[in-house]
Amino acid sequence: MNTENKMSTELHDFEDGNGPVRAARHYNGGGWVACTARVDPSAQVSGDAQVFGNARVYGNARVYDNAQVFGNAQVSGDALVFGNAWVSGDAQVFDNARVYGDTLVSGNAQISGKAWISGDALVFGNAQVYGDALVFGNAWVSGKAQVSGKTQVYGDAQVYGNAWVYGDGR
Repeated sequence: MNTENKMSTELHDFEDGNGPVRAARHYNGGGWVACTARVDPSAQVSGDAQVFGNARVYGNARVYDNAQVFGNAQVSGDALVFGNAWVSGDAQVFDNARVYGDTLVSGNAQISGKAWISGDALVFGNAQVYGDALVFGNAWVSGKAQVSGKTQVYGDAQVYGNAWVYGDGR
């Protein structure tokens, strides 16, 4: 855990198949952070949230409730990740984006702007969701798909391949 404030570490099992690793409770919220991950002192990891692997949380970003950020994922800016959401792989959540509920954002996916991902939604591959876009329910966005503007993708909708959904679409 590379923060400016040194904290005592102990073994913690993130239940990712790697067994117990050195970790500490983040001083700004008390969530678990592996020694291999990096969380800025200005960021918050609280509740039962976990940041592990080579994940990074910086800026004023907040990870809380039961959320997990892992792999090489990055959460930054004023982004929020909460509920039971997972951000993994090389995914990035930044700006004022919100990822919550039972969502999964993975691969090289990028969530930015004021976009919200919620419910049981999945965003993966090289997909991008940005602007004021909302992806929720059981919807998923994958491949090189882009969802932007004030678009809403919801229910059981699937946006994939090279699709681009933008504007005020639903």
